[in-house]
Amino acid sequence: MPLAALIVEAGIGYPRRWWHPVMGVGALIAGFERRWNRRRRLEGVILVLLLVALSIVLGRVIERMGTIVTVLAATTGLAQRSLHDHVAAVARPLAAGDLSAARAAVAMIVGRDTDTLDEAGVATAAIESLAESFCDGVVAPALGLLLFGLPGLFAVKAINTADSMVGHRTPELCAFGWALARADDIVNFVPARIAGALIALAGRGGWREMRRDAPSHASPNGGWPEAAMAGALGRRLGGAVTYDGEPAQRAILGDGPRPDARDLARALVIYRTACLLLWMLVGLFPWLG
Repeated sequence: MPLAALIVEAGIGYPRRWWHPVMGVGALIAGFERRWNRRRRLEGVILVLLLVALSIVLGRVIERMGTIVTVLAATTGLAQRSLHDHVAAVARPLAAGDLSAARAAVAMIVGRDTDTLDEAGVATAAIESLAESFCDGVVAPALGLLLFGLPGLFAVKAINTADSMVGHRTPELCAFGWALARADDIVNFVPARIAGALIALAGRGGWREMRRDAPSHASPNGGWPEAAMAGALGRRLGGAVTYDGEPAQRAILGDGPRPDARDLARALVIYRTACLLLWMLVGLFPWLG
């Protein structure tokens, strides 16, 4: 069933005009944050437990509806197709020399300021997002589905969504979002390393850079797939960026020159190959058991 969900999602994706369940999860989290956030960790811990409980209940209910419904429901938690399409929307104008359109497209998938990015900056942002989201949006939910069924996939997506919304180190959210951020770190710990390994296999390189550079990343998990992609491409990711006008420094990952439009196209090929390797891993899992 997990392999079927991956294949179906890659083939048809999720209709863009349809309401997506993640939007409902986001609205639920936003509502709890407004009502519960007293800048204490306890409320955040309770929210984590509530999200997991709701995921288990909803997942079990849907699983009782049969395999076809379960597979279709599982596709809503996987992002192979949508991630590819969003990054390809950056790659096309960048390859055509339309930097303004490429900046607008990459602004849809990254949080950094994009108005002044050059070609290398746009390519770097898109490649980093592609690699990190391969873990968060593909490998982690797929493994959750493989190991724990639909409840596992729903729990992974709920925690990931909550972390992206309230797991920030700001005065308003550092206490309330603490448990959500830690839960996200735990949920993605193994998937991040698997994602990095799949990218290194797909790109025929990146093992050395992954082992060397991943620990220097600000995230305990994000550096593994990003460093693997940097090594597979033979390019340097990370460096100086700005967020809302404030300068920041991302860890340097990999060696060599900064990436360009051709490297972004290569990264998409590596990503597609890594997804196929994930299909093989998921398909072989029952035999390994």
